[in-house]
Amino acid sequence: MAMLKMQRVYVYALLKYCKDILEALQRRGVVAIENLNIEDSVFFKDDTSAYQAQYRRMASTATEANEILSRYVKQKKGLLSSFNGRKQLSSEEYDKLADETPDILRIAYDIISCQKNIDTNEAEKIKYQQQLDIIRPWLSLDVPMNFTGTATTKAFIGKFSGDISTTEIVTKLAEIIPEVEGIEVEMISHDSNQTCVFILTSRKDADAVSDALRRIGFEYPSYISPVIPKQREKEINKHLSNRDGRILENENIIKSYAKYAEKLNFLEDYYVMKTECYAAYDDIATSRNTFVLTGYIPEPDAGELKEYLETAFDAEVELEEATNDDAPVKLKNNKFAEPAESVLASYSYPDHHEADPTSIMAIFYYVFFGMMFSDAGYGLVMAIACAVCLLKFKGMEPGLKRSMKMFFWCGVSTTIWGLLFGSFFGDAIPVISTTFFHVQPPAIPGLVVPLWLNPVSDPMKVLMLSFLLGIIHLFIGLGIMAYNYIKNKEYLPVIYDVISWYLLVGGAILALLSTEMMGNIAGFTIPPIFLTIGGIMAAVGAVIIVLFSGRESRNPVIRLLKGVYGLYGATGYLSDILSYSRLLALGMATGIIAQVFNLVGTILGDSFIGVIVFIIVFIIGHSVNIGINALGAYVHTNRLQFVEFFGKFYKGGGREFKPFKINTKHYIVKEDK
Repeated sequence: MAMLKMQRVYVYALLKYCKDILEALQRRGVVAIENLNIEDSVFFKDDTSAYQAQYRRMASTATEANEILSRYVKQKKGLLSSFNGRKQLSSEEYDKLADETPDILRIAYDIISCQKNIDTNEAEKIKYQQQLDIIRPWLSLDVPMNFTGTATTKAFIGKFSGDISTTEIVTKLAEIIPEVEGIEVEMISHDSNQTCVFILTSRKDADAVSDALRRIGFEYPSYISPVIPKQREKEINKHLSNRDGRILENENIIKSYAKYAEKLNFLEDYYVMKTECYAAYDDIATSRNTFVLTGYIPEPDAGELKEYLETAFDAEVELEEATNDDAPVKLKNNKFAEPAESVLASYSYPDHHEADPTSIMAIFYYVFFGMMFSDAGYGLVMAIACAVCLLKFKGMEPGLKRSMKMFFWCGVSTTIWGLLFGSFFGDAIPVISTTFFHVQPPAIPGLVVPLWLNPVSDPMKVLMLSFLLGIIHLFIGLGIMAYNYIKNKEYLPVIYDVISWYLLVGGAILALLSTEMMGNIAGFTIPPIFLTIGGIMAAVGAVIIVLFSGRESRNPVIRLLKGVYGLYGATGYLSDILSYSRLLALGMATGIIAQVFNLVGTILGDSFIGVIVFIIVFIIGHSVNIGINALGAYVHTNRLQFVEFFGKFYKGGGREFKPFKINTKHYIVKEDK
């Protein structure tokens, strides 16, 4: 339960080392660089926006090239490849790949160019295919589609909607222009959608015929072949074949770059690192020959970094204790509690005036999760799966690794609670034994019979256990509040805000437990004397709350009213304690649903088909139960921490320590120390 001490670091060095120092800091990832504004005519800020934009474009180029390459070359990835994390590079490997970046960038541009050629030819293919579709009905036409006639004749080449005969066309024209004779109509092709025709008339009647054709729905084709349609068909097919050849040629060029996939990944990361490195220039101050940067560094890393920078770059490094409240927060916990830091971070980081509650929260987190999931079989599945992933994938990303560790401990806790409650895939062992082997299984502790309690047959005892754990949880939260007050040398608020509630809530609990009604519910009673003791404790606590809850007000009336309102907070404690009944509810839900799936699986008895059905129902049913109830346990465990526990003492609002480091997708560069 600790926050690492932060130190303010100042680095002074020659400007020629600026790039190398920033890259070294980026690889080490131990300094959170802060913006440094020096109002001095000697120092100024460099505008690196143009460089950043350039490197972002190059990173985008590498990303685009890799995406294109992945379309044509399937990269082999295992089912669990996402657990592998980023590949680690030594400084020597990084420098070697960095020297190749100009060549790899040219390959990236070539891949993108090939894809553009492919897209262009695909668009051309679509255009030619549309032309081909248009001229197919005209293939029997023996003149070009733009033929307009001779010196004495006028030709009309077009179509009508629907399937109509030449007789119908001639009849309709005769009705409109009876004075015109000698109109020749030749059917080129027809189907249910359109009728293609060639119409010939004398040049002197051309205008009248044109108007009549328009009136009966005559249309010109959307594409008019400049040559005979049969010849144009051959030309188009040749164009399509050429386009296919060009597409295949460019695809083969792209595929030939398959061996550069990993180097393209590096190229993307390299320019992302460059972009971030130049972005860091915005936070430093430079002169003509020197530069200054400042930031925060955890105390354990400060000495080593100071020695490195002064030795390698002849820099001057100053360290001073960070005293301001704006210093970022970095947590440091043992291996058991560290995984729960992600839960705390999702709520808020502590500030420098309060304790890090991760260690205490982790204990309750694992206990509550296990009690709500509460099946030894499910716990073993979770713990073993997480353990295998942690052992197999050493390079797993830190955030994912932390989650895996957290769910490993949740699985261990679930296994223990499952043994205490006697649930192993529900009642799988008794059901399998009696249904398929027709024997009563031995009373194996933890697997067949509970080591302690059965939530189904003893729900009140488990409910009382839930309330007891809740009271302990809340009281420890109050204890942490007292610790925070003492840490900040505020002693009287410990009495006003902590001891008062201990007296009120604790006294009320003692008084209730000494009554016969609560004794029957809890299953035990305490001597009646505790009714008096608890009442006195509660009364003293209530008086302190009424008198001092509103102590920030100078007006005695307002102060008293605020105190009475503060006493109303006792109902909140009752609500909080009742919230822990979810430990019983979710634990029972997990076990009962598991038993239902076991029962459904045995519907067909011990026949061969019955065995097959049981296996299928067992696997699917328990998988669904694990998914649903693990999610439920996770959500409600978080709620008990965020609402009930943190609500008693935790303010948060601390600023997370975010060091200047490598934020890449594919590779991580390790600084050789």
